[in-house]
Amino acid sequence: MQIWTGLGNPGPQYAMHRHNVGFMAVDVIAHMYGFGPVQKKFSGWVREGRIGTQKILLLKPATFMNESGRAVGEALRFYKLEPDALTVFHDELDLAPFKVKVRTGGGLAGHNGLRSISQHLGPDFRRVRIGIGHPGSKERVHGHVLGNYAKAEMDDLADMLGAIGAEAEWLARGDDARFMSEYARRMQDTV
Repeated sequence: MQIWTGLGNPGPQYAMHRHNVGFMAVDVIAHMYGFGPVQKKFSGWVREGRIGTQKILLLKPATFMNESGRAVGEALRFYKLEPDALTVFHDELDLAPFKVKVRTGGGLAGHNGLRSISQHLGPDFRRVRIGIGHPGSKERVHGHVLGNYAKAEMDDLADMLGAIGAEAEWLARGDDARFMSEYARRMQDTV
């Protein structure tokens, strides 16, 4: 079993924030693969399903971003899973908008959700880093991250989320390199 967590802040006022792109990604995956109904569990919302032969639990913490690790830790302890069974989908300032990279471990890049998870589990979990781009100056980061996607970005956002969902089977199989190459190919085809 794998646990895939999307990071975001709960509540409709945050739904289209760049910081919530992790929530958006797991919602698209749940829809594309016909996951079961939403249940309240582990200080969050979960949906169960399969991608290929892999059983996946999708988790959206109901805590705010800074406490994401509490929900993730509860779920991993309940299923007696190690951090290598976890994949976290999150926004990444250091990647250009709509670029996606996967890695295991690494730094936190000032991301409070990653910091919280790392405090609960250590740093060695897989991350699907979803680029939101840097606004250019440190003073503008807060407004950028907690700002809504612009109307002009909606087509690219939909293409990106669709490509993540369409290629999620490679993540389920543990083939991160193939996921990234197929994602890039699919995004190139949308241009």
